Amino acid sequence: MPIVSPVPVNPLADGRQSERALVIRRGVQRLLLDMGAAVLPELPLATGRRADLVALTARGDIWIIEIKSSVEDFRVDRKWPDYRLHSDRFFFASHPEVPAEIFPEECGFILSDGYGAEILREAPEHRLAPATRRALMLRFARTGAARLTAAELAGVAVPRLDEEEG
Repeated sequence: MPIVSPVPVNPLADGRQSERALVIRRGVQRLLLDMGAAVLPELPLATGRRADLVALTARGDIWIIEIKSSVEDFRVDRKWPDYRLHSDRFFFASHPEVPAEIFPEECGFILSDGYGAEILREAPEHRLAPATRRALMLRFARTGAARLTAAELAGVAVPRLDEEEG
């Protein structure tokens, strides 16, 4: 009898992200890691929405990055203002074929080619309330730990932080 895990082997492979969105995500993740941030993709929020990327910066700030793979993808999305309630800074991320001008000036903008990314417009800061920050930090930590445990149980080699970094 096979053992069935209550946690999917790869909880991020749900088929909702286009191939283009995954390429954008990869470049943004590389940028954020180079900046010293911890990053979780597809983080469920208290509102029931899922943030494409949530970064916890080395300074302790929480950034949400909403990935848009096309002009149409941006035009049909009406949920992005909700993400500002869950972050200290909010960014859109896209690729070179999507004109940066379509994204609101009051949001940050990151350009990604899949191999890396660059922040072309900084996001204005709007600090989270302490109770919201605490709840989001707990969600970030618990989700990250659950994904790490699921990966280890699935036999995936998980790199460990250097003792000096941790």
